[in-house]
Amino acid sequence: MIEFSSPQLSVLMDPMAVFTLPNKIGLPQGSNRYKMRSKTNSADSRTRSSVSIFIVLGLCCFFYILGAWQKSGFGKGDRIAEEITKLTDCTTLSLNFGTHHNEGDNIELSESKAKIFEPCSAKYIDYTPCHDQKRAMTFPRDNMIYRERHCPPEDEKLHCLIPAPRGYKNPFPWPKSRDYVPYANVPYKSLTVEKAIQNWVQFEGDVFKFPGGGTMFPQGADKYIDELAQVIPISDGTVRIALDTGCGVASWGAYLLKRNVLTMSFAPRDSHEAQVQFALERGVPAVIGVMGTQRLPYPSRAFDMSHCSRCLIPWTANDGLYLIEVDRVLRPGGYWILSGPPINWKQHYEAWQRSKEELQKEQERIEEIAELLCWEKKYEKGDLAIWQKRINTHSCPSSRDTIDPPPACESVNPDDSWYKRMERCTTRMPKVNDASDVAGGILEKFPKRLNAVPPRVLSGSLSGVTAESYNADTQLWKKHVEAYKRINKYIGEIRYRNVMDMNAGLGGFAAALTSNKAWVMNVVPTIAKDNTLGVIYERGLIGIYHDWCEAFSTYPRTYDLIHANGVFNMYRDRCDIEDILLEMDRILRPEGAVILRDNVDVLNRVKKVLGGIRWDSKLVDHEDGPLVPEKILIAVKKYWVADGNRTADS
Repeated sequence: MIEFSSPQLSVLMDPMAVFTLPNKIGLPQGSNRYKMRSKTNSADSRTRSSVSIFIVLGLCCFFYILGAWQKSGFGKGDRIAEEITKLTDCTTLSLNFGTHHNEGDNIELSESKAKIFEPCSAKYIDYTPCHDQKRAMTFPRDNMIYRERHCPPEDEKLHCLIPAPRGYKNPFPWPKSRDYVPYANVPYKSLTVEKAIQNWVQFEGDVFKFPGGGTMFPQGADKYIDELAQVIPISDGTVRIALDTGCGVASWGAYLLKRNVLTMSFAPRDSHEAQVQFALERGVPAVIGVMGTQRLPYPSRAFDMSHCSRCLIPWTANDGLYLIEVDRVLRPGGYWILSGPPINWKQHYEAWQRSKEELQKEQERIEEIAELLCWEKKYEKGDLAIWQKRINTHSCPSSRDTIDPPPACESVNPDDSWYKRMERCTTRMPKVNDASDVAGGILEKFPKRLNAVPPRVLSGSLSGVTAESYNADTQLWKKHVEAYKRINKYIGEIRYRNVMDMNAGLGGFAAALTSNKAWVMNVVPTIAKDNTLGVIYERGLIGIYHDWCEAFSTYPRTYDLIHANGVFNMYRDRCDIEDILLEMDRILRPEGAVILRDNVDVLNRVKKVLGGIRWDSKLVDHEDGPLVPEKILIAVKKYWVADGNRTADS
């Protein structure tokens, strides 16, 4: 029986309470009159029992129909559901989603039976578990193996909370954050010295200033992009998604944003201290990564253009292996941009401290590999060169038949890239019927591309996903996001600039949220039933593969809002809930927010753990009502800093 604080609802839910009548007539139980009445009552009792059974069955049917009605979305106004919601206090939120920046806040941990996680030592403020510098030095340096992902074994994992540096402030709102970052958030000045003449970053007062320069564009990214736009259709929505290999502080990607181009930038954690951390503090998408021996964690045919501005990647090494990998992730018709060595070697060979012969040979080899890959050179002027990938294999020039290209990959899934070694074989383009067709299908120009049915869906290459189910998913996530905004008014606003979706599916959450105020890192778990990351890129969104049993390739405090749909149910038998929550805490900014959507039993387990990691949380009903078993858990990370609280050395 369900218990309620309302006596009326208690009676309603217990029909026997209406018919259970005490002996109030005062007759001795052994008397004939009592026996006669007892016989009469026995008959009445059987009648009443039959009535009670019918009533109970009727109520069961009623509530079954009510539940189905609620789940369908048409029962939102039902008065009984509203009454239940009020009594169980499922929708009244008292969380504070605002920012305060108070360095000296005293944290009062809630009294809970949950395990209390202590703060880590202050030396871990920028800890990146799978890119730890000390661990990296134990691996070979050949082919940048030591800069790849090397995650700690179970017995070396930290089970404490990564602190923010003392004086930490929430980043400036976009677009100011593009140009300014509080010094306290990333207290490293080395790049201001190393890259002083290249206008990467300058230190002024208590902030870093980013003038928008780069090694090959010291006069600013805007002028550099203007030159690119003379060759590449950047301004009309044709080019939407870019890849920046060896991105520095990601100024190229930062300045492309105002042209509605979204860039996935990556760079290793190396001697250029905190370059990716600077990028994310600026509100620009970036991850820690390197071109080494493993495939990039992206699907095939993902990017409209790829860029290297003196990125120091040895493009001719290993028989052109890195250019072959760029070819895998580049869309048919996409562009590859190279500025820096060896381009314009006649002008710069002395400054680069390399011989003319060496640089000339390197450029000739790049040209040869590009031809093998069926790329067409479109532009070379000054320090800049641009190639375009052909739209299909039929459009390759006949002269290519006289050279020996790399073999085509036969058995390897071109989208399978998590911890997969690069191979010197080319990714086959999808077949076309005509030489003028684009392999893989034509994409709409952005923003129409965002909600148009992607070619991967239309071709049936994604099992079980049709145009109808795709459109239904898009509408469903619009509904979900509107519900989130009713709970937290800052969602979709500049309060949450860097957003992550831990289980992105078809990208519906990001599509519903898309605006120039925020960007979303769409993560497709490696254990997901369907590999949907290619669809996400075809929508004009960015994302990455990841296994949530391991740490993400980013610095601490780099996301303002984290969304997780079904993540804990997905991983419940694979790794510890605590480990996933500690990783979420590591990458979430102080006063950042979390939205978890999952089954109520899973969320109750999660909520218990949250009591020990300094988050305020509240369980909220599904937008279709309290009878839907899926619930929403809303949480806010408290503000606290290193040395402001007792720490636990690990």
